[in-house]
Amino acid sequence: MTWEREVVEAGRVVLGIELGSTRIKAVLTDTAGTRVAAGTHAWQSHLEGGHWTYAQSAIDAGLAACMTDLRGDLSATHGLELRRVAALGVSAMMHGYIALDEDDRWLVPFRTWRDTTTATAAGELSQALGVNIPQRWSVAHLYQAHLDDEAHLGRLARLTTLAGWVHRRLTGEHVLGVGDASGMFPIDPATGTYDERLLARVDDLLRSSSKGTGVARPLVQLLPRVLPAGVRAGVLTVDGARLLDETGTLAAGSPLCPPEGDAGTGMVATNSVRPGTANVSVGTSVFAMTVLDAPWRGTDPNVDIVCTPAGHPVAMVHANNGASELDAWADVFADFARRLQVNLSRDQVFRILLESAADGASDAGGVIVHNFLAGEPVAGVTTGHPLVVRSTGHRLSLPDLVKAHVYAIFGALALGMRSLRDAGVTTDNVVAHGGVFRTEGVAQHALAAAFDTPVTVLQGAGEGGAWGMAVLAALMVRDELDLATFLDRTVFATAATSVVTADPAEVAGFAAYLSRFDALLPLQEVAARLG
Repeated sequence: MTWEREVVEAGRVVLGIELGSTRIKAVLTDTAGTRVAAGTHAWQSHLEGGHWTYAQSAIDAGLAACMTDLRGDLSATHGLELRRVAALGVSAMMHGYIALDEDDRWLVPFRTWRDTTTATAAGELSQALGVNIPQRWSVAHLYQAHLDDEAHLGRLARLTTLAGWVHRRLTGEHVLGVGDASGMFPIDPATGTYDERLLARVDDLLRSSSKGTGVARPLVQLLPRVLPAGVRAGVLTVDGARLLDETGTLAAGSPLCPPEGDAGTGMVATNSVRPGTANVSVGTSVFAMTVLDAPWRGTDPNVDIVCTPAGHPVAMVHANNGASELDAWADVFADFARRLQVNLSRDQVFRILLESAADGASDAGGVIVHNFLAGEPVAGVTTGHPLVVRSTGHRLSLPDLVKAHVYAIFGALALGMRSLRDAGVTTDNVVAHGGVFRTEGVAQHALAAAFDTPVTVLQGAGEGGAWGMAVLAALMVRDELDLATFLDRTVFATAATSVVTADPAEVAGFAAYLSRFDALLPLQEVAARLG
């Protein structure tokens, strides 16, 4: 009997699910984090009423399709059926706004992190609270709805994130992991839950400036209860099991760990949860997380203070736009290959393009890419428009074009990271993960040049947050270690790594690229006027 058959048939496997911006992914592992099977489902957000959103039906269908894909992988690879799990957990894109009534019905469509409609609210809250409240945070969405006198506020009974909502559907519990909760409202590190003084201040603001019906309940009654990693956060109900497995094969009763955000699972997946560690996650968005060894006292709008899943403060620099524009260009080249009757998989197209970037000039040969499919607050861009600009003094080449696209992934992030450097926050190494790092070396070298620091990629860098969520579920089952020790001693004890140091020529080349990237930002205003 193989070890996979033994652990699956005995129910000693854990399940991690993450609802990302472009993919829903599920990963099944043993309780030490070793992968057994995985499933995926592709989806996309859409604009509705001026807000980026996903329909409830798309969430339900996506979860079911992803789990069907996982069961198919388990059957095809090991000849097994998934009947029960020792534990599971759900993660999703952080921040955003899901407003529920007393019967858990959505009052408005889900408003995602990608929205840039809350600038007024974020600015007023940041000034009133004395801490940076980003546009993405749930409290900014709530306060903007208040400023706009939206009718649904009078019926608001609960407020949560996407991970919190899916977790409630699986368990009936209105809870959230501290990492995801820190993207809803500031956390007091002394208590491990929402800052009571700031809660009272927001309640005062909501009462004093009410235009109409307003918010009927104190904010603390709306927000989910905050839980740290390692504790139980409910059990899988019969209805919850049926949501994940329409065939009824998956048994109810398994415990769930606290639901988390994708930033938290990214920290877990890169073993970056101790003070002084840092990681960069690349997907539809791109963000850098630096775990702090002391409270952050600044109010810089480019730095969000969130938490690890264990509750340690983290300085987060977030850019709305990551690898999606490179993804779109890959589709163009894939279409070109098909017209030449060359059959290439998507992974092959990406590998060919990314490997070509290694031959590009250190400054991308005068090519500049703005990868803004959405607004980019860290760069001062309200409405994003993708642009490619090149110097007439250079011959256009594929390596330079692709290198410019790879550099663009880290462009706005590098602008935001200046705030941390100016405050004296540095790190000796950054751990990176995301699909773009599956092609060895290319994005890793670009990130090392952008941050002027060594960059480590762990084996399985493309697995990402669903695997990190499975690890958090495993921590709850094992129950003998804290998160950092569990990662060090068990999950990453023998992990293979690849480390790239910053090459001075590439650092100088990226700096030249970034200078032009920054100087061309006024073109975004021109593009916005053209529509």
